[in-house]
Amino acid sequence: MSNLKRVQMIVVICLISIGIDQGTKWYASEYLPKFEMTSYWGDLLRIGYIENTGAFLGMGSGMSDSAKFWIFVCAVGLILAALFIYILRTKTHTAFGLSSLILIFSGGISNFYDRALNNGAVIDFLNIGIGTLRTGIFNVADMAIMLGVFLLLFAKDKTAESKE
Repeated sequence: MSNLKRVQMIVVICLISIGIDQGTKWYASEYLPKFEMTSYWGDLLRIGYIENTGAFLGMGSGMSDSAKFWIFVCAVGLILAALFIYILRTKTHTAFGLSSLILIFSGGISNFYDRALNNGAVIDFLNIGIGTLRTGIFNVADMAIMLGVFLLLFAKDKTAESKE
C-alpha cells in the first residue's frame, strides 16, 4: 500500500471514529442526566453522563493525581505516539489489519483528547447487560478500541499470506 493511501486511510478512519465519539460525548454532556443512568428496553441499555477519571472500567480512578498524570497522560501519550509511528511505517499489514490498528489508535486519541479537555476525566455514557451481568460504562471511543482489538485477532499480515 502506498504511503498516500495509508495516510488517506488514517485520516478517514480517524475523522469518522473521533467525530462520532466526540459528537456523542458532546451530546451526553449537554443532554443526558448527570451521574445517573436511565434504563431502556427492559434494562438492556442504560444511558447517562458519567465522568471516568480512571482507565478501562474505571480502573485506577483511586490513584493520586500525580500517578494519573504520569500513567494516563504521559504513558498513554507515548504509547499512542508509538502506535501512530508503527501504523505509518509498517508495511506488513493488509488494509484489514491496518484498519484495526487505526481504530485502536483513533479510540485512544479521542479518549486522550477528552481527558485533556475534561480535567483528566473521560465522558462515558453507555452500559449494556442483562440483570446483574453488565458491562462497565463506556463510550464510542471504547467501542472503536474494542472493535480494533477484535478485528486485529483475525488480521493476517502480508508475510503470513505470502507463505501460504
